[in-house]
Amino acid sequence: MKILVTGGAGFLGSHLIDRLMEQGHDVLCLDNFFTGTKRNIDHWIGHHKFELIRHDVTEPIRLECDRIYHLACPASPVHYQYNPVKTIKTNVLGTLNMLGLAKRVKARFLLASTSEVYGDPDVHPQPEAYRGNVNTIGIRSCYDEGKRVAETLAFDYHRQNGVDIRVMRIFNTYGPRMLENDGRVVSNFIVQALKGIPLTVYGDGSQTRSFCYASDLIEGMMRLMENDEHLGPVNIGNPGEYTILQLAETIQRMVNPDAEIVFEPLPQDDPTQRQPDITRAKTWLGWEPTIELKEGLEKTIADFRDRLIAP
Repeated sequence: MKILVTGGAGFLGSHLIDRLMEQGHDVLCLDNFFTGTKRNIDHWIGHHKFELIRHDVTEPIRLECDRIYHLACPASPVHYQYNPVKTIKTNVLGTLNMLGLAKRVKARFLLASTSEVYGDPDVHPQPEAYRGNVNTIGIRSCYDEGKRVAETLAFDYHRQNGVDIRVMRIFNTYGPRMLENDGRVVSNFIVQALKGIPLTVYGDGSQTRSFCYASDLIEGMMRLMENDEHLGPVNIGNPGEYTILQLAETIQRMVNPDAEIVFEPLPQDDPTQRQPDITRAKTWLGWEPTIELKEGLEKTIADFRDRLIAP
């Protein structure tokens, strides 16, 4: 098939492209390089089945494809709060443009949505039927509300225009190729520990997250795209729940036991709990994560170590 991946030079997009290329598809990578980097896809440049297009999804584009994986959007608070208006435009106009393309060329469309649509949840763990608790005017709402509107658009295009959609809600994901400066908790702790500076825990560290390794997430994403029965939304994440302090102490032990842990005030609208209910993923897709946190962290730390000490 001819497959379009928006945000294909990013952390998750590039891992998806690796899988698609290995399966022999023709892959179009679309990226404006706001958070993506050519380093992530360098090994495919020049391959006869790979094409890189520098393009911003907020602008329309005309091309032919059979599948659209729509991943384009900064996904960490540091980046999506850097230009919040641009973030919500990417989520709304970018998704509109890609759904319009899917409608024109009759491509199947997968939206990479997020667990952030649940906001600071008062239901735990979070099933897909839970409608969320989002601050519509907070500093994270450009992303949270943007993704909620993107989901609305996907289902409306399906109902009104018959577009073949899939919607997945991604929970915290980590692995090689994460940006060093993206402000996500796993990359923050690893970089701080490798540099020998104190690990920064926000709040008292009792807030919880679940961490899914990149290869597990991509497997769930591809299974959802090729599932012919269910549109979603489907939670894709690891239900193993850890406090932020537990994560900091784990990385401290693995990288630099002498590193100090320091505590800073909790940012506005930071969720206190986040854990996916993956019943749908198990039932509909036969999917559940396979990589334990320690194994995934070892691979991620090795990747960061290589990049941080590279000349």
